[in-house]
Amino acid sequence: MGVTRRFLNWYGRLGPSHGKTSPPYEHVVQVGDPTLRKVSEVVPVDRIKSNDVQNVIKKLQYVLNKYGSVGMSAPQIGVNMRIFVMQHTPKQISYNSKEIIKSRGLSAVPFTVFINPKLKVIDYIKVVHTEGCESIQGYLADVPRYREVEVTGYNSEGESTSRIFKDWAARIAQHEIDHLDGKLYIDIMDRKTFTCTCWEEVNLSKGKLVIPFHPE
Repeated sequence: MGVTRRFLNWYGRLGPSHGKTSPPYEHVVQVGDPTLRKVSEVVPVDRIKSNDVQNVIKKLQYVLNKYGSVGMSAPQIGVNMRIFVMQHTPKQISYNSKEIIKSRGLSAVPFTVFINPKLKVIDYIKVVHTEGCESIQGYLADVPRYREVEVTGYNSEGESTSRIFKDWAARIAQHEIDHLDGKLYIDIMDRKTFTCTCWEEVNLSKGKLVIPFHPE
């Protein structure tokens, strides 16, 4: 159903205005922001070491760590550049049970930057796992992804780089490259599995629950 004016008025009062801001942001934009639906522009190789590109990379790392995420793309901080970063630390992995670590094939990935990435499928078998996104805060769904892929592109120094990723790391890379093409996981999810992560809390709080869009 349509959004009521009453709801819009309530929504507009949730937070104080802090004046104008411009990307790259230090927060993650949410679905509905047109940046997320644009195909990002290729970064000229001779501009990779420029201040504006390096600033985007620094902001991506900052936001990635602030949100405790495993991947972050430039469109998610309001910039349509073909850049994404990924990282999966041993500490993040330790939060999962041994069963999940095994079934999802979780493995540590050091902080990695890809500029102008290209994806090549190595293993065409698709695996379905529950997936979320910082740009669709508070929701999850089952999403099919290729089991093994190769990503080629450039690193933050403008050097050619290539990595092969399997299992969960491959999922992260595919998720982030989708962002660069204006795609979200909701485009390929099993729609019947789309779930609010806090539906039980909504009921317990009699509907008086706010989903935060910022980790602090």
